[in-house]
Amino acid sequence: MSTSFRRLGLMLLFVSGVFITTVNGQGAPLKLSTFDTDATPARGSQLAYDPMREAGELSLRCRGIVLSGMEKPVVLCAVDWIGIANGAHTAFCEGLAEAAGTTPERVAVHCLHQHDAPLADFTAGEILRSKGKEGKIADVLFVRDVIGRAAKSLRDGLAQAQVVTQAGYGAAEVKEVASSRRVYGPDGKVRAFRSTATKDAALRAEPVGVIDAAASVIGFWHDDQPLAVLSYYATHPQSYYRTGVANPDFPGIARFLREKSVPVSLHVHFTGAGGNIGAGKYNDGNPANRAVLAGRLADGLERAWKGVEKFPVTAADVTWKVEPVALPPAPHLNEAKLLEEIEGKDPRAGDILGSAMQLAWLRRCNAGDKIPLTCLGLGKVRVLHMPGELFVEYQLAAKKMRPDLKIAMAAYGDYGPAYIGTEVSYAEGGYETRPTSSFVAPKVEAVITEGIRNLLQD
Repeated sequence: MSTSFRRLGLMLLFVSGVFITTVNGQGAPLKLSTFDTDATPARGSQLAYDPMREAGELSLRCRGIVLSGMEKPVVLCAVDWIGIANGAHTAFCEGLAEAAGTTPERVAVHCLHQHDAPLADFTAGEILRSKGKEGKIADVLFVRDVIGRAAKSLRDGLAQAQVVTQAGYGAAEVKEVASSRRVYGPDGKVRAFRSTATKDAALRAEPVGVIDAAASVIGFWHDDQPLAVLSYYATHPQSYYRTGVANPDFPGIARFLREKSVPVSLHVHFTGAGGNIGAGKYNDGNPANRAVLAGRLADGLERAWKGVEKFPVTAADVTWKVEPVALPPAPHLNEAKLLEEIEGKDPRAGDILGSAMQLAWLRRCNAGDKIPLTCLGLGKVRVLHMPGELFVEYQLAAKKMRPDLKIAMAAYGDYGPAYIGTEVSYAEGGYETRPTSSFVAPKVEAVITEGIRNLLQD
């Protein structure tokens, strides 16, 4: 081979290498921008359970971050609503993806699951409208308005994107907030439900049960300046509800307190796998407990923040993995029966929306629709993004799979499947796995677990 030909080959290899480096983000700076918009509906609007009388002192928020510098940006978004399901979740992901210049599968949209807040489901809403029955569901125009304003805030934020020089992860125990909602008898079956506000002192005295007591915090800095903080904690986020006052409950207060303690940064909080977890052991429903629980959560987040271990970061350290999964529908779901239920119910009945949501989910499953489980990688940190009201055992299993990694989990993504229990939980009974609560079959555990394992593989 001639010297000139070898030189040409080396030049082509070098050029090719530069191209690959640019596409994969090798050496390129990681950039971060933020977005934040009000997600509080108007007075008289439908909240998850009741019409809204007024807005609370703290508004409901739709906020998040955009990470860019890779081939395509990644968007992480948290909304102070009880759930965003089916077509509404798709619309959210598509709207934010378009604004960020990325694809919907690189957008993670999650709810914190507060109960004095809206529920969005375009698919179930269309089913009800086709039968002349609206049900208890957020207005489509309002939801699309929030998507539009969040997209605008995101686009505006991109122009202010800042270079991230360091990221960091910390974790700390949150004391006396979370406890298992499922109280078991000697036969291994659920004998009692320890709800959000448990007035029965004997039930409050029962053991904490299986929880993940750790709150995780991920920070981003430009030199010494904090740009954004992400936090994760697994529990149902209610102290009391059905007040008619839209509010972000105790996680919203804790988030507010932490944001004031870490100025010039946006704090975005996510609810982890808290489907079978609540504050019932430490909450008898006294309204004063909202501030108490908020203070305890804020304290745990503060200690996690103080323990953050920073590391240098560029776009090369960021990965995004997608694992589409087909979740099996619950065997009790039957289209003809669900249609009959919807047609025979009063449109004001509380359970008519549940029937429509079950039908919407069943149709998705029958059409072969898959839910994307996703994972953000940031050095040795992994953030898993999961659908539905996931049981905490999945979060604990993920951490056990990869003890060499720092793992956080956000659940309450696509709310379509509702509760997602472990296989054994369906035989144990209890509120979360009854037919009207969970729209998936017990074999869902194998599907979710395999998906998590694949996402955590290097």
